[in-house]
Amino acid sequence: MIEDQLSAVFDLVEVRGLVSGGFAVHGPWVSRAEIEGIKFFAVVSGRARLSTDGAGPVALGPGDVAVLNGRTWLRAEGGTGDGPPREVVPDADFATLPPPGSAGAARDVVIGGHVDLDPAGHALLSQALPPLAHVRGSGVAATNLRGTLHRLSVEVTGNRVGTAFAVRQHGQLLLLEVLRAYIEQTTDEAAGDPAGPPAGWLRLLADDRLRPAVGLMHADPARAWGLTELSRAAAMSRTSFAQRFRAVAGIPPVAYLNRWRMLLARRALRHQDVRVGALAAELGYASESAFSTAFKREVGVSPLRYRTRVRA
Repeated sequence: MIEDQLSAVFDLVEVRGLVSGGFAVHGPWVSRAEIEGIKFFAVVSGRARLSTDGAGPVALGPGDVAVLNGRTWLRAEGGTGDGPPREVVPDADFATLPPPGSAGAARDVVIGGHVDLDPAGHALLSQALPPLAHVRGSGVAATNLRGTLHRLSVEVTGNRVGTAFAVRQHGQLLLLEVLRAYIEQTTDEAAGDPAGPPAGWLRLLADDRLRPAVGLMHADPARAWGLTELSRAAAMSRTSFAQRFRAVAGIPPVAYLNRWRMLLARRALRHQDVRVGALAAELGYASESAFSTAFKREVGVSPLRYRTRVRA
């Protein structure tokens, strides 16, 4: 299942969606910010127009989420009426947000946040997302996304016991639903477009033809999977499979398998006291030295140095 493979990647890179603030406003408004990393900008109600360096502008409606990848600034504006736009700064405590549906509810309500990842996860996600991804809340695939966004807005405005914990959980679920909706949304876009969305693991998980082969590699990463077995699982010829895999994932199947092994190795070194030799054998390497060489080539440091650094 696509969700199972996505969950496996989430677990490996320890991805977290963190809600950082929001605002509610009547009339014309504009909001500017300097940003870095991977950010998301969600419209709970109303409409907004968002621009960022090298991408946009994009019109956002109720339930829409914009994901900004590796950008340095954003500018959002919205509202109608006379007079100059009001400069709005997101409220980290959400104190200015009225409860959804209340009499004083503002026309435009926005919630923002960012994605927290380890370096391996940042490389994976930043490669798989465009500079500005527009996830539409109006589509069938985004039903759960709209529900999660509504529950999050209720929680941040409710001032109930345990709100901080609940917001953290809803932030995580919001990120999951954003990526689910993005995967399903771009599946149709990729079908009729040779370029499609950026090549990477998100696009790979969305590919029905390749998913069985990816499932085999994820389930048994120590096995020396060859093109014959993988292409048979995908019901394709070796040549067609290899070409499609590279076009969708951005790398050949063997390189993807090696990268998956390295993600598993990083998690083990972060959280377990397993010996490097035993880890090498568990991941299918013939020797500890072969594993260490592959790990240093991928990560930049030896397994032992990596363990020491991340635990410090």
